[in-house]
Amino acid sequence: MSGSLSNTLLIALGGAIGSVARYWVGLWMVPYSQSLPLGTILINIVGSFLITFFGALTIANGRLPLAESWRLFFMVGICGGFTTFSSFSLQTLDLLRNGMPGRALVNIAASVIFCLIASTLGYMLAQRINGGVERIAQMQIEEEVS
Repeated sequence: MSGSLSNTLLIALGGAIGSVARYWVGLWMVPYSQSLPLGTILINIVGSFLITFFGALTIANGRLPLAESWRLFFMVGICGGFTTFSSFSLQTLDLLRNGMPGRALVNIAASVIFCLIASTLGYMLAQRINGGVERIAQMQIEEEVS
């Protein structure tokens, strides 16, 4: 596994930006999140759209190709700091532990279904902008981890 200090710093900066954005969106959604963690659901939907749209649009043969360091900044840093799957898992467990299995199932279904829809829409929009390029953005770092 190889990495550079500059990429690490870009990812750290992106992570800080994404984490602060997640915090702000979470605060904004508090009044609407009385029975379900709607802030977390929204964050995961938006994050799923953004990472897929950006990744497909900025791949080497995309409409707006970017250097891998900037893709890492956005996709690993910002999106990684912004999305909240770990929070989703904990909140679902809390719903189950508090005797609300129906709400837990709604949380799971809404998160998974709408995030997949958001990813599909992000990909389709990027594909249209790219002029029909059908490759999904796979980052080298993800392939190395698998």
